[in-house]
Amino acid sequence: MDFFMSQDSLTAVEWIFRAAIGFTFLLVITKLMGQRSISQLRFLDFVMALLIGNIMAHPLSDEGLGMKGSMLTMGTLVILYLIGVYLSLHSISIRKILDPSPISIIHNGEILYKNLKKARIPVESLLSELRKQQIEEVHKVAIALWEPGGEISFFLKPQYQPVTHQDVALPFKAFDLPIPIIEDGRVNLSELMKLNKDESWLHDQLRNSYDTTVHDVLLATIDKQDQIKIYLYK
Repeated sequence: MDFFMSQDSLTAVEWIFRAAIGFTFLLVITKLMGQRSISQLRFLDFVMALLIGNIMAHPLSDEGLGMKGSMLTMGTLVILYLIGVYLSLHSISIRKILDPSPISIIHNGEILYKNLKKARIPVESLLSELRKQQIEEVHKVAIALWEPGGEISFFLKPQYQPVTHQDVALPFKAFDLPIPIIEDGRVNLSELMKLNKDESWLHDQLRNSYDTTVHDVLLATIDKQDQIKIYLYK
């Protein structure tokens, strides 16, 4: 375990061991921090990401620095992070500091310039986000909010919202999320078993309906009506 401590020099194998330990430790730290730190990089998460990346980078590139101090420091930071998350869930005042409220940047088709400056969003960036949502005119937006996670939520005025089946009294089916049963040419046996199907049934379906084999399929999904949709390698 000499590679774990400060050294004048490290061999190639010791560098590899040090990198592997650092990588594994970061995985554990990320798991402890929870899914939110991955999906939503909020203020507290951003600070943690900067600190952890900086602390772990140095011992992975400088043999004169041991890993013990960095790992203890990161462990302490994670504890403080979890305390901060806990307090933000139970204290409104702390929550406002760590997770600020959304900022309204468009209201009733009008751009709120003061709030736009407060969020530090250029008009060009706002227009870009509108285009991404296929909204061509600002006046169609009832409200737009700059979320703490760094994204903009748009809500259209009623007259510009897409027509739904309910609006025109058309019958509609319940939402059905297809289940992937083949991915990258490999059968997902666990999902097949949940559907009371086996691999031989799948091979028969592919051969009879699509004249193909599993190895030629990039992705295959199945719905509740046992309808299979396949996407071949191209």
